[in-house]
Amino acid sequence: MAGAVMAEDGEDEVNPDMNVIPLVDVMLVLLIIFLITIPAAITTIEVELPEVSNQVTETNPENVVIAVDADGRIFWNDITVNYEELYDRIAEAAVIVPQPEVHIRGDVEARFEHVGRVLAISQRGGILKVGFITDPEQGASIQRFTY
Repeated sequence: MAGAVMAEDGEDEVNPDMNVIPLVDVMLVLLIIFLITIPAAITTIEVELPEVSNQVTETNPENVVIAVDADGRIFWNDITVNYEELYDRIAEAAVIVPQPEVHIRGDVEARFEHVGRVLAISQRGGILKVGFITDPEQGASIQRFTY
């Protein structure tokens, strides 16, 4: 990038020096970008992720199925209940030996708030085994969790 300079006698002289200021500006910006992004790209925390395994739903008569529909209504084995009634029924079921499992069926359109409340009430009521019933392409399955 040579620039022309006007000499005192009126003729143009060629300045052989290259203007490197724009090049230095670009290099500094690239250096800053690399300094910021490289540590984020190479630092990872090693964790062992859980493996997903679906089990076919086994319907036992002692298991309790709690359904949450899209509007947030709760059903205890096809009977509509509110949160207080749900807690009372779970507390009664928790003392049965052997303790039944609670299977939660949440509608895909249901807010997580309602499903989370059912899960919290189950835990507070003393239920040790809770499962979420899902419907994958191959058939119904259940994911079990133990407190």
